[in-house]
Amino acid sequence: MAHHASAKKRIRRNENRSVINHSRVSRIRSSLRKVEEAIESGSYETAMAAFKSAMPELMRGGSKGVMHSNTVSRKVSRLNRRIKLLAS
Repeated sequence: MAHHASAKKRIRRNENRSVINHSRVSRIRSSLRKVEEAIESGSYETAMAAFKSAMPELMRGGSKGVMHSNTVSRKVSRLNRRIKLLAS
């Protein structure tokens, strides 16, 4: 148990941040799942629309520190490559 005021405040802040980070990760996963489902359906237009809505979520997660920026770049690159294969 924390005894100093600053340590108590840090515990409160960490709890609040973990709730926010959890919701952010959940939104990212949901948007990625929608893109995956759209790719599996085989429709280029739906996949591209889902990808365009998922990209800001991913980038925001990378900039906020929820995900590593390299992980975000890798996911975006791989999804984009799979969507381009649908177009051809």
